Amino acid sequence: MGPQAEVRKTGMILPANLPERSWEQIGTNLRELGNSSAWWLADWLRFGEAAYGWRRYKEAIERTGLDYQTLRNYAWVARRFDHHRRRDALSFAHHAEVARLAPPEQDYWLRRAEQQKWSRNELRRSVRAGLAVQNGAAGLPAGGNEEQPAGPAAAARRPQATKVTKLTIELSSDQLEHLSKAAAAHGLPVDKWVTRLLETADRKTADLTSA
Repeated sequence: MGPQAEVRKTGMILPANLPERSWEQIGTNLRELGNSSAWWLADWLRFGEAAYGWRRYKEAIERTGLDYQTLRNYAWVARRFDHHRRRDALSFAHHAEVARLAPPEQDYWLRRAEQQKWSRNELRRSVRAGLAVQNGAAGLPAGGNEEQPAGPAAAARRPQATKVTKLTIELSSDQLEHLSKAAAAHGLPVDKWVTRLLETADRKTADLTSA
């Protein structure tokens, strides 16, 4: 915290004549310290996980005072990002928001968050909006926020429930990476983007058949 502040385990003592600029810098340093400590804990736990096996969480809980789920979440996020993919300008929480996505999608959203200087909550909203592009618009007419008219005629015009079939596609790691990059460029997870491609191909096939 520099020579201006006295730091103790139970608090911080600041001089009465502390310049405003110094106070601001201390706040920035505290933020960076908190962010880095999450990464440090995560990497420390991962090392114990690899080196000492099943003892890792029992020891970690005793040493840190943190609960099992918190430590497990830290380690999970760290496993999703190699050191060279972690962005200094973004917090651990930013990375946690996109950890469940494929690596190319993670990089896409983190790059946007860094460029746009998004907070964690702004990144969360943007990711959720991107993931909801297809789901939120499916089956709705233009201006889908308008109320649907009532009555039998309107009911006949409403889209009927569609039977959903699960399709499993096996891809090589190179193919998955290629598709994930293409999907991220459209702001979509790879499964939603592939679904959109299949729907487009189906419409084109139907057009050729009816021609």
